Amino acid sequence: MKIPYDYVVVEGSIGAGKTTLATMLASELNAELVLERFADNPFLEKFYKDPEHYAFPVEMTFLMDRYQQLKNLLTARDLFTDFVIGDYFIDKCLLFSKNNLSKDEFSLFKKVFDTIADFLPKPDLILYLYTKPDRLLKQIAKRNRSFEKDITIEYLTDIQEKYLTYFRENQQIPILLVDTENIDFVENNLDYQHLKKLITTQYPSGIHRILF
Repeated sequence: MKIPYDYVVVEGSIGAGKTTLATMLASELNAELVLERFADNPFLEKFYKDPEHYAFPVEMTFLMDRYQQLKNLLTARDLFTDFVIGDYFIDKCLLFSKNNLSKDEFSLFKKVFDTIADFLPKPDLILYLYTKPDRLLKQIAKRNRSFEKDITIEYLTDIQEKYLTYFRENQQIPILLVDTENIDFVENNLDYQHLKKLITTQYPSGIHRILF
C-alpha cells in the first residue's frame, strides 16, 4: 500500500488514542515510529498535582526531549522503512505551553521554541482524532495511569480548543479532523481500515473534516 507522504502525524488531546493508532499503522505499513516519551518527564506527575509551580519545567523538558528525538530523526533515518509516523508534532509544545504557562513564562518559552523549531522536520499530513472531553476523561480513567488521575474535563476542553484554533490559523499542510464519536479502531477492524485509508489518500492543504 503506497503512502503519498514522508512524515505523517497522528494527533489528538490526552486520551484520544493517538499513540495506539500510530503504533498500529506503523506496524502494518512498514513505517518508522516516533512516539512521545512522556514517561521520561520527571516533572509530569508533579505538574498535574501542582501546575502553577511545575508548568515551566514540564514544558521545557518536553520541548528538549522532542527536539532531540526529531533531530535524531533527521540524522539517523531508518532506510528500511517507507515513511515516518509519529504521535505528536513539535508545534504541540506551543499549544500546551500557552495553555499552562504564565504570560512571562510563555514569552521566554516561545523564544527558545522559535530558535530550534525551524531546524526540525514538519509533518506532511496531520490526522487529528477529535474526541469529546467527556469521552477523553473516560478513556484516561480506563488506562489508569496514576499521574493522570488529577486531569479535569476543563483542562481537556482547553487543550482541545487550543488545537482547533491552531489548525484554523495554520493550514499550510493537509489536516484531517476525524470525529471519533462513533468509531472504535481498536475493537472494530472496519473502523481501523477506514482510518488507514485516510493516510493513503492525497489531500490539498487545509482542514478536511472526516465523519464516519
